[in-house]
Amino acid sequence: MSTQSIRVIPLGGVGEIGKNATLVEYGDDLLLVDAGLKFPEEEMLGIDLVIPDISFLQEVQHRLRGIIITHGHEDHIGALPYILANVSVPVYATSLTRGLITVKLKEHKLLGKRDVDLISSKEPLVLGPFTVQPFRVTHSIPDAVGFAIHTPAGTIVFTGDFKFDQTPVSGPPADFGTLASIGERGVLALLSDCTRVEKAGYTPSERVIRGSFDSIIRDLPGRVIITTFASNIIRVQQALDVAHRYGRKVALVGRSMENNCAIANELGFLEFPEDTVYKLDDVRRFGLDQVMLITTGSQGEPSSVLSRIASGDHRQIRAMAGDTVILSATPIPGNEETVARTIDNLMRLGSDVIYEPLADVHVSGHGSREELKLMLNLIRPRYCMPVHGEYRHLVLYRRLAAEAGIPPENVILAEIGDVVQFDDEGAKKVDHHSIGSVLVDGVNVGGTTEVVLRDRQHLSRDGVLIVAITLDQTTGSIVAGPEVVSRGFTDPSLDGEGTLIGEARERIREAIEDAATSTVEYGFVVSKVKETLSDFVYKQTRTRPMILPVITEV
Repeated sequence: MSTQSIRVIPLGGVGEIGKNATLVEYGDDLLLVDAGLKFPEEEMLGIDLVIPDISFLQEVQHRLRGIIITHGHEDHIGALPYILANVSVPVYATSLTRGLITVKLKEHKLLGKRDVDLISSKEPLVLGPFTVQPFRVTHSIPDAVGFAIHTPAGTIVFTGDFKFDQTPVSGPPADFGTLASIGERGVLALLSDCTRVEKAGYTPSERVIRGSFDSIIRDLPGRVIITTFASNIIRVQQALDVAHRYGRKVALVGRSMENNCAIANELGFLEFPEDTVYKLDDVRRFGLDQVMLITTGSQGEPSSVLSRIASGDHRQIRAMAGDTVILSATPIPGNEETVARTIDNLMRLGSDVIYEPLADVHVSGHGSREELKLMLNLIRPRYCMPVHGEYRHLVLYRRLAAEAGIPPENVILAEIGDVVQFDDEGAKKVDHHSIGSVLVDGVNVGGTTEVVLRDRQHLSRDGVLIVAITLDQTTGSIVAGPEVVSRGFTDPSLDGEGTLIGEARERIREAIEDAATSTVEYGFVVSKVKETLSDFVYKQTRTRPMILPVITEV
């Protein structure tokens, strides 16, 4: 490869929301920016998380100089424990991000086996041929940064997730001076957040949420439950401040919420107002009008605190009339149905639920169109590559970049696995790696394949019929059965004579007796049962349940 070119390989985060991870290649050296996860899509039955392809990173780990992390949200750090369990590589992050990563490594029993080194927005980091210059940005979590990655072939800038919040709740505004300075020195390519490219104007400041919380909570007579991302430390701080103002006692509920808030408080990024934060068991001694719970579950995740409350499955918390539940988040694409179901279930229990667009209880951490243009004008890149967006967002960013003076042919719309080369001769896709996703199903990482998912989808649609037959191994005649067990297809109790299941048994018996031979051919019998039952059931119901013959020879 020419030493005068830089290559960028997205492992996720393009054409999708989440799973952000991008490799930068110069010569024989690689650098990974972020290592995130995404939530499963609705058809991914039983899947908990989706992470980038670990096998690809294992193949190139001898060339990997480090992983640099922009901020502490799950879609940027969530895959780290799975990667670090298989790949030995140093990780670099700012103080709060490092703390949140440490929490995750502890959960996965990797703490002490893998170190996370501290970086500062004031000092560059040298990793092989890469000189990494962090710069401060504002987002919905403190201590977020972007990166200018300097190489002999030019500079690549990653914005990270950002908006230009002029009145941030936590920390100073974005470092406009550094951004302008980087742009002055010349930037070969900008990889920009484009999540909110559909929204005109500017994204409101996070500070407006405090006013919304205040006006909603001020005169409420009952208990308040606020749900948000466990990593949204700024949102939690505003909820705590409003609770303190009105004398409410707060319990942080959910393991990730408790752990993240504890580490943020320890590092000075979250302040617990005096006499405000209690254990869940301790807030029970206060009247409901004096209590606020801050929980996980803003995306309707089945195992989250709010989902378990909504389904009546939480051991300690019961939703009731008089409760006010505030969903301080918007659904990630793909989670809309589960969030709607959670809201419905809470309302059935008598709780009042407040969510966007009923009230301004959430603002995005991503910049709208004018902020994306401002970033372009500060950095003034030769080429652009939008990231952190579905395909429509990438296309719309190309149009926006044209408004800011970037020719459309200089804006690369990449797919996962594309190898995009930037050099003096231009920007182009020069190769493609077959990089998929790794599905996490409980403790099973990568073992749940597309074949397994298809089987689960098949079972969820049409159910399963299990056919048990005992045959004489010398004559091939039926000794017992056939018994047909139905699950997810029809009511198992409806299996008497004259029913669909009863008739199915007779069809199978006839087919086996007609084909009986002096010896039992196992494969032939299985095939005959599947063929006979499948044809019969489809003609009767127009469905194709999964058929599992169980043949025993005696």
